[in-house]
Amino acid sequence: MADEINQKPTEEATPAKKPAAKKEKPPAVEDKPFVEFMEQDYLPALQKAIADEGVRDLELKFTKQQLPIRGMEGLGECWQVVGSWQNGYRQFNIYFPDENIQGKKAFSCNEGKVPSTLESFLIDERKITLDLLVFGTVRRLNGQKWLGRN
Repeated sequence: MADEINQKPTEEATPAKKPAAKKEKPPAVEDKPFVEFMEQDYLPALQKAIADEGVRDLELKFTKQQLPIRGMEGLGECWQVVGSWQNGYRQFNIYFPDENIQGKKAFSCNEGKVPSTLESFLIDERKITLDLLVFGTVRRLNGQKWLGRN
């Protein structure tokens, strides 16, 4: 009887623990092809965020065209998000020369004229997400005092 108490249970006596099946995470929206992400995710999210700031007549488009800045016409075409309101008086462009949201990005804006300055946009961020891209755009437009009660 003492032998029975000191014996370890056999493998048959203990139920085998199965490793928990890991659920596969769905791919992030940022992993979509560039054009698909911009048209299906970024533009609608940006439209809503800017409307939430009080802009009612925003027109957004995603297009591949020349940079509208004097002296940079020879750089060729690049993908751009072009936003305008107040009958086109206020306009901003976000440039994606690498066709990748994780790549280089630039910003320009103008009121009633052709933009004259091209500035880098969201360059310090390690990983760009949809929310960060929308937040960065709204923050930059707020910096211009174009949104809300500025």
